[in-house]
Amino acid sequence: MSRRFREAAVAGIGATEFSKESGRSELQLAAECSLAACEDAGVDPADIDGMITFTIDNSDEIGLGRCLGVKDLAYTARIPGGGAAAAATLYQAMAVVNAGVCDNVLIWRAMNERSQYRFGQNPTSMAGYTGGHGTGSLLWCIPFGAMTPASWGALQGARYLHTYGITNRDLGHVSVQERQYAATNPKAWFFERPITLEDHQNSKWIQEPWLRLLDCCQESDGGVAILVTSLERARDLRQPPVKIAGACQSIPYNVEVISNYYHDDLTVMPEAVGTARRLYAQTGLKPADMQAAMIYDAFTPQVLMQLEAFGFCGRGEAADFVKSGALALDGALPTNTHGGLLGEAYIHGVNSMAEGVRQVRGTSVNQVTRRTVEHVLVSSGMAGAILEKV
Repeated sequence: MSRRFREAAVAGIGATEFSKESGRSELQLAAECSLAACEDAGVDPADIDGMITFTIDNSDEIGLGRCLGVKDLAYTARIPGGGAAAAATLYQAMAVVNAGVCDNVLIWRAMNERSQYRFGQNPTSMAGYTGGHGTGSLLWCIPFGAMTPASWGALQGARYLHTYGITNRDLGHVSVQERQYAATNPKAWFFERPITLEDHQNSKWIQEPWLRLLDCCQESDGGVAILVTSLERARDLRQPPVKIAGACQSIPYNVEVISNYYHDDLTVMPEAVGTARRLYAQTGLKPADMQAAMIYDAFTPQVLMQLEAFGFCGRGEAADFVKSGALALDGALPTNTHGGLLGEAYIHGVNSMAEGVRQVRGTSVNQVTRRTVEHVLVSSGMAGAILEKV
């Protein structure tokens, strides 16, 4: 039968525990979370025919396929861009299912990013590591002392904070809210460990005067996998299907992944603006249609800039939006309800996409209950997706 357009849906999610020392290989972590996603969906791993991950994932498709017993792959891909790749994996999985190229697409990300290597260190001391940013970008940064993701993130956010008179104390409200979610999430590294604004202000400077320790995501060991199939097939599987209403990427001219200080206006995140424009046009939805959001939070300023880019508040208004309680469970836009990369774990944003699925299913430990969750935005900056209840 000739190919025909098919709607795509998330049928399964799976994860390992999140730790600082997994005690096993990244390939084993990848296999464990992938098997868990298949079991969640009720799909035989042998039936996986598509596999998508990040360019910097250290487990190859052939090895992981052998572990899972995959019989015949029709499609594989690796997405560049570090954490910006997260929602882009969902985008590609959606696209190949839409096109009828694959029936069961496995997304995975597995890393011993605390015990085996650390992205937060100077990349020149880590053989082969480019952090998804490419050698050229790093060559512009490192000679001037910008040697770590935190220094790149601070430079990216500094103009925005300066322009709108936002202080590091203002950023603390993001951290406090996410740690509150993590404190009630048994899977989170910071389970039962909430913080106060004063705790945030007493944490050490990482990049003074912009970023403190509690503005920065964790370094974690663990793995997360997501299984995408057709909506038609997902209806007959183990879990309620979560439709991928739309997904897209945007990589504007002269924009880097995190060393993002080359474009004309440093107070905006143009890749997120472009993603939002395409995503809303593709789905016919708008910011007011979202009941929750999972926003990539490697550093707290990125959360503010994405809230504005996706139209949840006006330019320069995100800090006040957060301080109003908007990100709380009873707020206008419950955000990163698993605790985010700051509070749950840093699995390069794939754990945030899994939380989006749980919110639509109605199974999150911090479930939005004051209204039915029909749509959840997932953003990784250069890519985004909207998950929809069927």
